[in-house]
Amino acid sequence: MSSEVVVYVLTALGAVVVVLTRLRLRGEGGAGRLRVAPRLLDLHTGAGVAALVVWTVFLLAPPDSPLGGDTVGIIGLGCWWLLVVAGIGILVRWLPTRGRHASAGAEDSWSEGPGLSLLAHLGTLAGVCVLTWAYLTSVV
Repeated sequence: MSSEVVVYVLTALGAVVVVLTRLRLRGEGGAGRLRVAPRLLDLHTGAGVAALVVWTVFLLAPPDSPLGGDTVGIIGLGCWWLLVVAGIGILVRWLPTRGRHASAGAEDSWSEGPGLSLLAHLGTLAGVCVLTWAYLTSVV
């Protein structure tokens, strides 16, 4: 499989992570130790949508056009990295808490623990590292 195809597949998988995270954590029923702050979830969704739009425009635009230039690629990567930071922030809700007033972990219908969140957010971190490598080595 060529490196360019890997970039397109990782972009599509990033869209899946953004959508599923939003669906999984909306309302009061999200899994984890603590309820995820709405602003963090909004940051995750906003950064994800911006990353997908800007990065896809960068990938599809001709390299000699303004939309296919370095600036748009760097902005797209910046949005991807912001998404990763927000995703890791969401992921830390699974860390065990200690103390007299610590709350127990909550389960949801999508998983029996942090496995899905670990897969999605650590996978996104690895994927964004690959996208950054692809950009820096001019694969895309």
